[in-house]
Amino acid sequence: MTELVLIRVTGTDKPGLTSSISAILAQYDVDILDIGQAEIHDTLSLGILVAIPSTAESAPVLKDILFKAHELGLTVRFTPVEPESYDQWVQGQGKDRHIVTLLGRQIEAQAIAQVTATVAEFGLNIDQIHRLSGRIPLHNHNQQTRACVEFSVRGEADQNGLRGRFLEVANELGVDIAVQQDDAYRRNRRLVAFDMDSTLIETEVIDELAHAAGVGEQVAAITEQAMQGELDFRQSFEQRVALLKGLDGNVLQEIAARLPITEGAERLITNLRAFGYKTAILSGGFTYFGEYLQRKLGIDYVFANELEMEDGKVTGRVSGTVVDGQRKAELLQQLAQRENICLQQTIAVGDGANDLPMLSVAGLGIAFRAKPLVRQNARHAISTLGLDGVLYLLGYRDRDIVAE
Repeated sequence: MTELVLIRVTGTDKPGLTSSISAILAQYDVDILDIGQAEIHDTLSLGILVAIPSTAESAPVLKDILFKAHELGLTVRFTPVEPESYDQWVQGQGKDRHIVTLLGRQIEAQAIAQVTATVAEFGLNIDQIHRLSGRIPLHNHNQQTRACVEFSVRGEADQNGLRGRFLEVANELGVDIAVQQDDAYRRNRRLVAFDMDSTLIETEVIDELAHAAGVGEQVAAITEQAMQGELDFRQSFEQRVALLKGLDGNVLQEIAARLPITEGAERLITNLRAFGYKTAILSGGFTYFGEYLQRKLGIDYVFANELEMEDGKVTGRVSGTVVDGQRKAELLQQLAQRENICLQQTIAVGDGANDLPMLSVAGLGIAFRAKPLVRQNARHAISTLGLDGVLYLLGYRDRDIVAE
C-alpha cells in the first residue's frame, strides 16, 4: 500500500541540501506530490510531501533521509498523511486565490499581525509569504525606504468587506494594503495611464499658472473643491481657466522647468519601459506640461487640455474636448483598443475625484496619495510610498528593478 509522508527539513542553508534529500527519494522510486522551500537569514525550511510505493518500505527510506540530515547538520521531521486528508487537499485546488500586498516605509509586527488576522477573519488561508523589498540595514537613516511583503491567500471571501477592513487597518497603522485577484491578468498588465497633477508631479499646474497671473488664492480654492468632488470638474475647470486670461505665454516654459517630479516616478517609468509596458498621461491639466513630461520621462501617449493662446497671451479658454473624468475613462478604453489589449490589462493611477472613472474601468485602479473620498472609492491605494510602489502591486521584487 502506498504511504503518504510529509518530510520537513530545517537547518543552516548550504548548496546541495535539496539535491541530497531528493537523491535518496529517487533511489526508492518515490513520487513527490508537493514540494516547497524557503530561506530566511541563511536558514532553510524545506517541505516535501511524498508517496512511498508499496514496492518499497517506508522505514529504509526515512532512515536514510534521517542519516543524511544528521550528516548535513539538519533537523528532519516525518508526519504521516492520511489518504482522505490528501484527497481533501487536492479538491481545494482551483479555489479563488488573492494577492495581499502590504507596503510601507517599514513593516512592523503589528502590521503583519493585523493583516494575517484579517485574512483569517474572512476565512482565507495563507499559502505563501514573500518579501518583495530589498534588505534594509539596521542603522538606515534614509527617509525614503521601501518595505513590502506579499501574501498569497486562498479561498472565497466578500471582496468589498475584505477591502473595507484592510482600508481600516491601513489607516490605523499608516501603511498601505492592497488585495487583488490572482489571475492571468494580474501577471499580464500592459498599459499604465497616469493622471499628471499631484500624481506624476507634486503640484497642480493650474495653481502655478494662477500664482503667476496673480489669482492664486481664487484658483486654489476652486481646485480644492473640484478635487474633493464638491464641484463639477468641467464647470470648475472653465472658471479657473477664465481667471488666467492675459497671462504671458513665456511663463509656461518657466513653470515646466521647475515642476517637482513625484518621488519614484522616474524609477517607475524607467522600469515599466524596460518591462515592455506602454505608458500614458491622461490629464485634466494642460497639454504643454504633459508633453514636457513626455519628453523628460519617456511617456508614450499624452492626452490633456490645449490651453488657447493669442498673440502670446492666454485667452482664458481651452480648445477641443475638455478632458474630464469621463473623458479619461474613454481615452483609457481607446488606448486599450489601440494597443490590442483588454481593459483588464490596463492600470490607472490618479489622486482626484475626476480620476475615479478611469480607476474604476482599469484592470488595476490605484488611488495615489489621494483625497479621502477617492481613497475610499478606489479599489487600491498607495499613500505611504512613492509612485514606484506600483511595481510591488505588479509583483516585482527590488532585485528585478533595472534602475534606481
